Amino acid sequence: MRKRIHLSFTTKLFFSLLIFSLIILALLQSYIWNLTETSLYRSLGEKAQIQAKELAVIPSLIKYVEERDTDKIAQLISDIYEQSDASYIVIGDAQAYRLYHTANSALNSPMVGGDNHEVLSGNSSVTISQGSLGLALRGKAPIIDKGKVIGIVSVGYMIDDIHVLHVNQFIPIIIFCSLLFLALFIFSFCFSKSIKKQMFNLEPNEIALLVKSQKSIMESIFEGIIAIDLNYKIININQSARSMLNFNNHDDDLLNRNLRDFIQSNDFIYGSDNQNQDIHDYICYFNETSVIANRIRIIVDDKIQGWVITFRNFNDINVLSMQLTQVTQYVDNLRAIRHEHLNWMATLSGLIYMKRYDEAQSFIALHSADNQNNLDFITQHFKIAAICGLLIGKYSKSHEIGLNLIFDPACQLNALPTSISETEFMSILGNLLDNAFNACLKNDNGDKSIYLYISDATDEIVIEVSDQGCGVEEELRDSIFEPGVTSQDSKEHGIGLHLVSTYIKKANGYITFGDNQPYGTIFSVFIPKNRG
Repeated sequence: MRKRIHLSFTTKLFFSLLIFSLIILALLQSYIWNLTETSLYRSLGEKAQIQAKELAVIPSLIKYVEERDTDKIAQLISDIYEQSDASYIVIGDAQAYRLYHTANSALNSPMVGGDNHEVLSGNSSVTISQGSLGLALRGKAPIIDKGKVIGIVSVGYMIDDIHVLHVNQFIPIIIFCSLLFLALFIFSFCFSKSIKKQMFNLEPNEIALLVKSQKSIMESIFEGIIAIDLNYKIININQSARSMLNFNNHDDDLLNRNLRDFIQSNDFIYGSDNQNQDIHDYICYFNETSVIANRIRIIVDDKIQGWVITFRNFNDINVLSMQLTQVTQYVDNLRAIRHEHLNWMATLSGLIYMKRYDEAQSFIALHSADNQNNLDFITQHFKIAAICGLLIGKYSKSHEIGLNLIFDPACQLNALPTSISETEFMSILGNLLDNAFNACLKNDNGDKSIYLYISDATDEIVIEVSDQGCGVEEELRDSIFEPGVTSQDSKEHGIGLHLVSTYIKKANGYITFGDNQPYGTIFSVFIPKNRG
């Protein structure tokens, strides 16, 4: 069985364009050939007829025909024939017998062709007839004397001569069409190559499979995905994106629509800054929906053609974060309690071993009272259980790492405004305290104390965290709240303060920071109780 030859799409396209161009050129040449041939026959027929008419009115010719003076007719017409481009000239009498023929045909022989009747009736004519020399285009005119037809003038062009003349006239057209075909050949080749490049050297069936695979992949991804062009028109969108953003439109209704019609966002999507850079893990809001988003450039031929935006609902991460925070706090508390418990047990064991029972009893009472005082202060001044748990955990952690977390006596927090959730508030407070802990550990000159003030006594919630740490580096001050900016060496850092800033802005609040004396930094947060 013969193996079937497989041609690529671009090869088929090239040959299709080539064959189509060849057919068009062939039809064009055929049309031009027929057009020029008809025009040539018409012009030569008119020319032959005009020459015949002009000869028929020459007085001397009329006289010689009347007298049947063949010698003088031959002398007259031969001089005229030499200056004419006609194939032959024939002079006949009233009975259509030859009186002269430039081809020296026999005189007084009949003029053949059967086209003399109209001329003998007194009318000129143009015909194509078979004569003694062959097929010819003939123009004939009557020789009239005193209103009577006394002869015939026939001027002829041989069909073979006309064909040669036509071919000579058509040669430039053939050359032009050949050059045009060469140009079309080059164009077809370049066009097919260009199409192949734009199709990334893929076949149509491969592109179809790729598109279907891409669609299946997009629909299988849990994250929302939206692809847009430079004009923010939607190129593609998956089901997760439609669900998270509550789009009820069908895919066909969303494609080629401007994304601004569906999503009101901050500068993450529509901002002109940093459009030439990819952005990862950016916290923003799509139609009041909190999301963590990425923006990746679509680059074709080293030019940006659009962006792919992927995002996931931040509430899902909040739930996981809250659960993880609770577990972390529980572990931190247990570790701190265990650590202190071991120290207490060692101290008590020593006192008992030395039989200093009164000192052992005083030691137990002192530490129990200290822990109970801190626990009572936190639970009395903070009415939100989750916040209490966070502060107890941070207090225990500070003691474990050699720091001292000091609460301002004026602290109080009864409730949170609706503009911020417990998880978001805990994230703000926890990040600020963790940063203060890290800063204090880096500075050996400070007193290792962190001061915390939280109050909702006015029309806004105020948080103030001050430390005696290393402070904020000068080059980081203008960008400290941007994602990825950190003074830590680990790549895992750089999101905390950005997260804090995002939550505060969402609640219509603001955050400031300044230098503490003699060392460290003071972070101040202000969150209005009522949105507006």
